[in-house]
Amino acid sequence: MDFSLLSALITFAFVSSITPGPNNIMLATSGANFGFSKTIPHMFGIGLGFSFMVLLVGTGLSQFLDQYPSSYSILRVVSIIYLLYLAFKIATTDTTQGSRSLAQPMTFLQAAGFQWINPKAWTMALTAIGAYSPSHSLQAIMICAVIFACVNLPSVSFWTLLGQQSRQLLSNPKRLRAFNLFMAGLLIISIYPLLF
Repeated sequence: MDFSLLSALITFAFVSSITPGPNNIMLATSGANFGFSKTIPHMFGIGLGFSFMVLLVGTGLSQFLDQYPSSYSILRVVSIIYLLYLAFKIATTDTTQGSRSLAQPMTFLQAAGFQWINPKAWTMALTAIGAYSPSHSLQAIMICAVIFACVNLPSVSFWTLLGQQSRQLLSNPKRLRAFNLFMAGLLIISIYPLLF
C-alpha cells in the first residue's frame, strides 16, 4: 500500500470513527452513566470487534453477502429493531442512585457483537475494503484492520470522556434523565439512513 493510499485510509478511519454514530452515542451515554473505567470493556469491544469485522469482510464475507442480496434487507431490519431496542433501554434507564447501581454497561462481547448489526460499522467496513483494499490482498486487508484498531481507541476514548466529563452536570437525576432521552433520540435519528 503506497503512502498516499495509506494516509487516505488513516484519514477515513479517523473521520468515520470520531463522528457521531450508534457506537459513539452509546459510549457517551455509558461514560455519563457509569464512568470511564466501567466503559473500558465496551470501548475495547468496539475497537477489536470492528477490526475483526473488517478482516472478515475483506476476506470474503462481502462477496458472500453479494451472492444473497436479501441478506442486506434482513440485516437492515435486524439493525433497526436492535437500535430501537437500545434507544428504549437508554431512554428508560432509571436515574435514581440506587437503581443506577444495578444497571450495567455493555460488556466486551456485547459491544463486539453489536458491530455486526451496526449500520455505520457495515458502511465503514465495506467502504474501507472497497476503496483502500481493492485487490483484496491479505496484506492490504490486515493493514485496514490494524489502522482501524489504532485509530479507533482514541476516538472511542474521546466520546467516553465526553460522557464522563458531563457526569457532574448530570448529577441531578432530572438532568441525567433528559440527557438519556436526548441520546436515545440521537440513536433513533441514526436509523434514518437505513430507512431509505
